[in-house]
Amino acid sequence: MKYFIETYCYLRNGKIFCNGEELFASKSSDFLPFIKEAYYHFNTAYPRFFKMDSLSKLAFLSSELVLKDQKTKQIDLVFCNSAASLQIDRKHASTIEESNYEYANPSVFVYTLPNICLGEISIRNSFLTENAFFIQKAFDPSKIHPYTESLLSRAESDKVLCGWVEIDGDNYESLLYLVSKEGIILHTPNEIKQIYEHAARRTEV
Repeated sequence: MKYFIETYCYLRNGKIFCNGEELFASKSSDFLPFIKEAYYHFNTAYPRFFKMDSLSKLAFLSSELVLKDQKTKQIDLVFCNSAASLQIDRKHASTIEESNYEYANPSVFVYTLPNICLGEISIRNSFLTENAFFIQKAFDPSKIHPYTESLLSRAESDKVLCGWVEIDGDNYESLLYLVSKEGIILHTPNEIKQIYEHAARRTEV
């Protein structure tokens, strides 16, 4: 059976592109001012956002744009990156050192797994579905393509939200795309790679 990319969104260097069109450009390419400005620009209204670590903020805002107007709750999640939760891991280590190894900050420790961002998206959308987070050296859609299609072959899955969500300091990048049984762009590794490369070129500094 053939599956399709229904919609996609790419974030990098202070810019947001969805389905090939620029939706937002911040005055700053630095991550924290950019993501905060984008949050308000899209009228997100989700206070829990401000408690999240940077990886979760990036994944969450990207998912908000891709999942807009979706009615089904049967959406699985398949994400990947290369750094895992390295940024918050460093912060976690520093809080322990600063406290002379007496305790870890619970609000930091809770985000020391990359798949926590999937939990944040699931909570927001009331998803009770399959999810997985893979680590790879660089974005390679051929690695998650078979797993995505195997999920869609099940009766329990209507769609799968897939993609790459990476952050380390002010170096950040997100490509999320929704795969379903209807659409225009065929769900193949080559099509995904073309979307990714084209969006990356448009957000170069």
